[in-house]
Amino acid sequence: MPRRNDNRQTSVSPQLSVRRGRAAVEFYKAAFGAVEDYRVGGTDDDESVVAQLSVGNASFGVSDESPPHGNFSPESLGGSTTRMLLIVEDPESVVERAVAAGATEIYPVGEQHGWRLGRIEDPFGHHWEIGKPLVDWPPAAGHHGSP
Repeated sequence: MPRRNDNRQTSVSPQLSVRRGRAAVEFYKAAFGAVEDYRVGGTDDDESVVAQLSVGNASFGVSDESPPHGNFSPESLGGSTTRMLLIVEDPESVVERAVAAGATEIYPVGEQHGWRLGRIEDPFGHHWEIGKPLVDWPPAAGHHGSP
């Protein structure tokens, strides 16, 4: 008997650790139009939240940090060890929407390395590059470059 998920392709889905998980879920909905696909907790009785969100066909998790399990928010670490790349059709409007929802603009949308790209820091310390490629992406085999 085939298992339910046997037809899934291999993928990577980031899981963001934050403080104030409920507020983070609401920020990502307001800033990026994220849809909440799954959620455990995040109620008045159980404040700690684990949620799976999607933007278009991309998904990512959000959960309250858990230092005993080695999951720290950027606020606890004093910075983030990763940055997210959100590829959208209209980077300017997404950056504007994110800033209106409470993000800080790190640099405005501009052209660089074959991309139209800007960068924000969300209210929970995660950095997001928001952009779209201006050339075929990913590049042809053997051609190196980065956003």
